[in-house]
Amino acid sequence: MISLITVVLAVTPTPDPDFDPNTVTPGVIGFVAFFFIAVATLLLCLDVVRRIRRTTYRAQIKERLDAELAVRAADPDSPRDDKIE
Repeated sequence: MISLITVVLAVTPTPDPDFDPNTVTPGVIGFVAFFFIAVATLLLCLDVVRRIRRTTYRAQIKERLDAELAVRAADPDSPRDDKIE
């Protein structure tokens, strides 16, 4: 077990004395990665909003059609547009 610790300690590099961890920035690569994640999130949100609106509109149209069918069923003497002559 001691030989494993010795190997790990021998392989572990010592930090550079000139390296300051407080001045490290993500750079251009980090900005580009963050930008793509933000754009992808925005596009996903827009797609979800579009799908929710579509589902809502379909539900409203279905309710309207069901109401029209209920009115036609309640009044059998009303003129029908769905008859084929």
